[in-house]
Amino acid sequence: MVNQSMNNQIHKAIEILRKGGIVIFPTDTAFGIGCRIDDNDSIKRLFAIRQRPLTKATPVLACSQVMVEEYASDIPEAVRIHLMDRYWPGALTIILKARKDKVHKLVRGESEGVGMRIPNHPIPLQMIEELGVPIIGTSANFHGEQTPYSSDALSPQLKTQVDYVVDGECTLKKESTVIDSTYEPWKILRQGAIKL
Repeated sequence: MVNQSMNNQIHKAIEILRKGGIVIFPTDTAFGIGCRIDDNDSIKRLFAIRQRPLTKATPVLACSQVMVEEYASDIPEAVRIHLMDRYWPGALTIILKARKDKVHKLVRGESEGVGMRIPNHPIPLQMIEELGVPIIGTSANFHGEQTPYSSDALSPQLKTQVDYVVDGECTLKKESTVIDSTYEPWKILRQGAIKL
């Protein structure tokens, strides 16, 4: 359950995201930094803030499989049954074939795929559901620095460059596992919180 003070923070974050702002927030795995997926200027600003290479894809967080299907195409039945149904919501990022008209090339790392995840955490789920579109969900750190698993671990310098920071706790404190399902056989790109 989310208390009133947290509810106020979430609504403030949603308001900022609606206007194209950038927010830091907790997820089940780590603290994330994100913006709405459909605002290209915000996406470019996010990459600039994080000093992230423009060819490095960034994960996307959704609140439902229905929402995922709006941004990914041709999802094989085996991926739905063995990955999406089994591990979502949770710490599994699945690279799916992207709908290029809806997923900016920076988010895709200029590839054909998009890494999508439904987090198992009430704060990002509520933010995404009320916003109505997925949000970028990359870790809240400068590129190449340590992934933050608590609010204390967030870089003070990074916090000054975003529009809002939502308090909270990460439950798993471990990065998500990443699997590429865009070709057969599927390939595990990173072993994280979920062992595959």
